[in-house]
Order: sequence, then C-alpha cells, then structure tokens
Amino acid sequence: MSDSSAAVSGIPRIVRYFEGFAFSNRRAILAVLALFTCVMAWFAMQLQMDAGFDKQMPVGHEYIQTFQTYREDVLGANRLNIVVKARHGSIWNAAALKRLYDVTQAVVFLPNIERLGVQSLWTPNSFVNEITEEGFRADPLIDSTITPDQLDAQTIANIRRATSQGGFVGTLVSRDESSAMITAELIEYDAQGAKLNYVDYNHLLEQRIRSKFEDADFEIQIIGFAKQIGDIADGAQSVLKFCAIALLLTAAAVYWYCRSVRFTLLPVVCSLTSLVWQFGTLRLLGFGLDPLAVLVPFLVFAIGVSHGVQQINYIVRRISHGHSTYDACRDSFTGLLIPGTLALVTAFVSFITLLLIPIPMVRELAIAASLGVAYKIITNLVMLPVAASFFHVGKAYADRALVQREKRSGWLRTLAKVAEPRNALVVLALTAAVFGTAVWQSRDRVVGTLQPGAPELRADARFNRDAVAISKNFDTGLDWLTVIFEAPPESCGNVNIGLYQDRFTWAMQPVPGILSVSSYSGQLRLYNEGYNEGNPKMAVVPIDPANYAALSTEIARVRGTMRKDCSMTAVNLFLTDHKATTIQGVISAVKAFRSQNPVPGINIRLAAGNAGVLAAIDDEVERSELPMMLYVYAAIVILVFLVYRDLRAVIACCLPLTVGTFIGYWFMKELQIGLTVATLPVMVLAVGIGVDYAFYIYNRLLLHTADGQPIVKAIEHAILEVGTATIFTAITLAIGVATWSFSQLKFQADMGKLLAFMFMVNMVMAMTALPAIVVWLEKLFPRRRPVRATGLQHH
Repeated sequence: MSDSSAAVSGIPRIVRYFEGFAFSNRRAILAVLALFTCVMAWFAMQLQMDAGFDKQMPVGHEYIQTFQTYREDVLGANRLNIVVKARHGSIWNAAALKRLYDVTQAVVFLPNIERLGVQSLWTPNSFVNEITEEGFRADPLIDSTITPDQLDAQTIANIRRATSQGGFVGTLVSRDESSAMITAELIEYDAQGAKLNYVDYNHLLEQRIRSKFEDADFEIQIIGFAKQIGDIADGAQSVLKFCAIALLLTAAAVYWYCRSVRFTLLPVVCSLTSLVWQFGTLRLLGFGLDPLAVLVPFLVFAIGVSHGVQQINYIVRRISHGHSTYDACRDSFTGLLIPGTLALVTAFVSFITLLLIPIPMVRELAIAASLGVAYKIITNLVMLPVAASFFHVGKAYADRALVQREKRSGWLRTLAKVAEPRNALVVLALTAAVFGTAVWQSRDRVVGTLQPGAPELRADARFNRDAVAISKNFDTGLDWLTVIFEAPPESCGNVNIGLYQDRFTWAMQPVPGILSVSSYSGQLRLYNEGYNEGNPKMAVVPIDPANYAALSTEIARVRGTMRKDCSMTAVNLFLTDHKATTIQGVISAVKAFRSQNPVPGINIRLAAGNAGVLAAIDDEVERSELPMMLYVYAAIVILVFLVYRDLRAVIACCLPLTVGTFIGYWFMKELQIGLTVATLPVMVLAVGIGVDYAFYIYNRLLLHTADGQPIVKAIEHAILEVGTATIFTAITLAIGVATWSFSQLKFQADMGKLLAFMFMVNMVMAMTALPAIVVWLEKLFPRRRPVRATGLQHH
C-alpha cells in the first residue's frame, strides 16, 4: 500500500483524541505556550553558575563520612596553594621575602579564609624545632619582631638556615629555593550561612593576588579547588559560542534538507523554547548551573533538534504527496506521537537513573536533564506540528519537495538492500565481530581521571601549568590521602597507636604513586630525637607511656595529625598526582595493610584529603554505572514491549544499542577519556539518542508489515521514509558538537568528540544492524498473526 493511500484505522483512540484537541484549539495552545515561555524567560535570565566543593562529595560514602568527621582536625581538602616564584635567582633576598610577606597578608585578609590555617614562612604557625642544652625548643621561622623593612643579609641568612633546619625546604620553600608557598584553607559557608560563590572568588584571586603581585620579577602561581572550578566556569562561558556555531550549522543543514526558511527555524525555535523552560524551572527550584554540567542543557537541545527534524521530514514528505500543510501537520502529529513519546520517555528515564549516584551535583544534573527531556514532549511533539499547521506552502514547493525526495531515494534504495537475507547475514556477522572486539577492548576502561592536574582543563591552561610547576618543585605534592587511626578517647598513653602507625608508614613509603609521608608517628620520632639531645638512635617511637604522652601533648599544638585526646591520629600520604590509577593503587595498599595487620582497639579508616574525596567519587561512579545502565535498558525493554507487545521489537531495538554503547566505551579507552561525573551523562544521552533512531525506523516498518507487506519490502519503505532524516540528523548533530573540540576546556572538547562519535555509531547501528536483526527474526520466528499497529496507518 502506498504512502499516499488513506487508511486511518488502527490509530489508538487516545492519539485521535489528542490530535483533535490540539488542532481544534491551535491558537489557544500556542498563546498559552508563548505566555508560559515569557514567564520562564524572566526566571531563566536569573540563573547563575553555581559550583560547590561539598556538593561534589558522595552522600553517605565511607570515605566522606570519615572526611566529615575529622575535617576540622586534618589538612583541609578545600585548600589554596599560592606560590611566589622569583623569575631570576632565589627567594633569599629582601625583595622576594617582602613580596612573600605582602602576598601572605593579602591571603590572610581574603574573604572565606580560615586565618589561623594560613601558613607561609611569615606566619607564626611555621616554627623550627631546635635542640638546645635545655632540650627541645620551638621558635618561629621568622621572629615576630622582624618586619620586611628590617631584612638585611644576616637576617635573611638566619631565616634560610632555620628553614633548612626545620625541614621546610620542599614544603614551604621549593627544592631549588626559587619559590615559596602559602597554603590556606577555605570556608565554604560564612558566619551568616551564605555560600561561597566560586566563580566570583576566582576573579577575586586574580584581582587581589595575581594581578596585584605578579610582575617582571615575580610569578604568582595559584592552585586549589576554588581556582580550578573558577577557571572551568570561565571556560564554560565559551560553551555559548560553540553552541551558537552548532545551532547555525544545524539550521543551515535543515535548510538544505527542506529548502524552507520557516521549516528551518521552527525546530530550532521549539528546541530553544524548551531550553528556556528548563532554565526557568531550575531557577524556580533554587538550583544553579554547575560548570561541570553546563553542557547538559545543550545535549538535551540536541535531542530536541533530532526529534524536530523527524517532524519536518514527515511534514515535507506528506506535502510532497500533494497534501495541504494543515493535513500534513495533523498526520505528522498522529504518526510521530507514539514513537516520539516513547523515545523521549526513554531518554527521560535514562537521565532519571543518574539519581542513583549519591553525588548532589550529579543529582542536580539529572533533574536538569530530565526536565529538559520532559519539556521536549510538549515543544517537539505538540508545539512544532501545531505551529507548522499555520504555514501555507504552494504547489511549487510541493513539486520541489517531491523532486528532492526522488533524488534521495536512489542511494537509500541501495542502503535498503541490507534487508535482503544474505546481506543481512553478513551485517549480523560483522556486527557480532565488532561487538566482541568492543567488549574485549573496553574491559580495562578507567573510572576517574587519566591526566595529572585539572583534567577538565587543557594541559597548557594556566592552572595546569602552575600545578605541574609546583609538583616538580615541592615534595608534599598537590594531592594527598589522609588515613585515620581511631582509638578510644584519652589514648595518649597507648604506645601501640604510634608503633602500629609507624609500621603502616614504613609499609606505605615504597608504594607507587606516594611522593612522601607525613604522620603522627613521624612527629613522635622527630620530637623524641629532639628531647634526647639530637641522638639519632632516639629517632624512634618511645615505648614509655609517660614519655609518649608528653610528646603527644607537644605534637597536638600543631593542627593536622591528631586530636588532643589521641582518639584520632593521622597519616598524610602525599601523591604524585590524582590519576584514578594512582589513587586506586594507594587505596588498595592501605586496605591490604589493614586486613593483614589488625590491632585490637585501633581502627584504620579511609579517607580524608582531596584524594579521599576523589576516590569516593570514582567509587560511586564505578558502583553506580552497571546498575544505572541496567535500569536504563530495563526501562527501554519494558517500554518497547508495552507499546509493541512483541519480543522481536525488544531485541531489534536493544541489541544495536548495546553494540553502540560498548563501541563508545572502546572509543573512550582509546582516547583516554575516563568515566567520570562529566562523561557518564554523555553515555546515558548516547543511549537515548540511539534508541530514538531505532524507534522511528521500527515504527515505520511495523506500519508497513501491518498493511501485509513482506518484511524486506517493509524495511525498504521504512528506510526510504525515515532513513534520510535519521542519517541527516546524526551527521548534522555530529558536526555541530564536533565544534566543541576547539573549546579551551578539555572535558568539553572530549564530550564533543565522544558525542559526535556516538551519534554516528548509533545511526549506523540503527540503519544496518536493526534491519538485519528484524529480517532474521522474521525468518527464524515467522509471525502467526498481523502485527499490532501503533500509530498512523499511512494516510
């Protein structure tokens, strides 16, 4: 039966009802939607970037519980490291030390800084332990009576000697002594409960620190979460530029496809409308837009364009058969309501499953993406065909559309030969081979980051250049894992704690990825040696409880390694970098020691420090990935079966999708893109887009088989009808997101490459593997009764 023959039997009653209601109240519906858009636009304009350190931490994770319990007692994970580097010579001259003093003072008076936690050569919490005739004495590195104006050659020499004696070369002063570091801990919420705005704070750091103190003689290097997330947010502003480029490319391609300015603007405007609704709703819910999630709304925009092109394809095809625009739009509404809703509901469920990851930032992202997809049902399946029904096109346009359709039919008929059983068998064999290879090649994919520095930024970004320079010149490293040793309260006489921790420290030092170790037991050794006239033989953990307790009291004066009652003592493992492989190797070593060397009454807990937070995030992503993907596929299986009532449909739609997903994992491994909170939504989106293609093709071939056509002919007609739109959409969207590869943000560039690849892979799977699977399912398990129709039966 031809596409132009009329037969409306088989349209579900509810679809007919919605069609009648929508087109009987066209003007009222569009007026309401326009008013709603104006209201939401007002709220959308108030939406701001919103980053937070705490909202990146997985809720309830073992490591995060440890971090929260002891965050006031150990090195803070939300730190700033600011380095004053002399461009010529060393730091040991009056000008350099004065510059260090000025920067230290500027840091102390920055907002949201814990002032007592600021440390540099000039702060009173930096002191050198000296052995005198009277025993151990702790003196400040720079006496409080010394001012920058009093720095003469002898004073500077004394400071330099004290710095060396105190072990600060490699910590507060670089190994080559050309730079000095200031460390500070940030408080995310002030006394009034107001949250720190990281984007504004980054600009404050640039204004008050870098711009003010960096010149031809001195370089200022700044790293830390606040700086990193601020730089990411600044880079994320460029997403608008690349999205505008993608939008223009998409619009140009749609125009090439339909040769109509109105039909070109319509899907773009409808997709932008849902974006406005999405942003407005986020503002009403009290959310901001996290810099790491800034791409998600535009990924959802891509879904909208995909569905919009399918609508335009349907309408133009109907017009080319001589139907009026009004009738073509009604046909499009009815014919695409079920497959379009099915595809969007699937994408909605896919994003909702991100709520399984107990990271507040990811949950915000899931809500934002789900809202956007839900709004697409209205803007793309209702608003678009209803608005298009007001267009009037003449016979000349219909004739041109028919000519264009015939031109495209030639190569599509060649592609449709994939449905011939022999060709289909070859396609299935190739698909199976590719699937097996992809599964094998993706088995070692990494969860977490694979690059040092900030993986979201490019290697040549200022933040990463600073990070690499600091890591090369300082021993403490920029990333550290804090391991907690718990004991009952008032345990300062329990020498077993120090002895146990000392064994642990020695066991950790040779572990790959550990740069240096700072511990409570190490402090015990140092203080015990000092109180025994510097005798090297006394550089041990004392076994006399009274002596042990006295030393613990001294160590407790310095924050970072213990609580005053000795119920908590800590080991800081400074790492070479925060690659997932590095962190996981160290975590595994700690767990192995804990299980093989238990001591009654002492509990080793993981983990604080910024590496502990990263380990918790990676752990939750890895733990959530499989259940999340299973839920996504389960939702697709259930929805497809409920709509089509046929296991063939489930197999035909899901198998190509599974192949495409594993090819995507293989691609990520080859390009060294780790599975993170930024890449996981892209893989979910890829599943949503991929199943869209499958639904539109499968729905059309079912409508033809319901007319009694043999399966090979039905597939040929389906490919001729929706093949062009499917291929065109995939290529257009791939080209659009591929422009993100030029972004200054590495993670945005990686997302562009991954998305472009996944758009194309899922399109190829839908156009080749799906028809081949359908043909052989029909051949092996022939239908006993006509298939149940699900939509418009060929008007």
